[in-house]
Amino acid sequence: MPKKSLEEHHSTFGKMASEIFQWVLNASLLVAGILLSYSLFAEAYSLYELLLGNSEKFQVVEHIVIFFLYFEFLALIVKYFKSNYHFPLRYFLYIGITAMVRLIIVDHSNAMHTLLFSLSILVMIIALYLVHSDRLQRS
Repeated sequence: MPKKSLEEHHSTFGKMASEIFQWVLNASLLVAGILLSYSLFAEAYSLYELLLGNSEKFQVVEHIVIFFLYFEFLALIVKYFKSNYHFPLRYFLYIGITAMVRLIIVDHSNAMHTLLFSLSILVMIIALYLVHSDRLQRS
């Protein structure tokens, strides 16, 4: 039986190590998905209670945006498994835009901060446009 060369040995070890880390990553994302699902339903129930009570509009809107953040993170995990273990950049941009909108809703007392948050949303929208552009999709 011929001996494996040093290069073949390293290639086998690298492949085995990457498979182990991929399994750990997948298991971790599965646990995160389960926790996010629980949080999504808990947030939906909390939103239901707010709607029944006489809550301020800002509280209701804040909870709706939080609900969508959980939803987007779950969609990101689903997309990861469906797209052969790849996180699409546009989903991170969607989450970032939603998070900044939530921040504006929650903390709108300082006009300069609100302007900066709005500019960051504009930057993410421009990045989203660039991600969807034909030039970038071809490469």
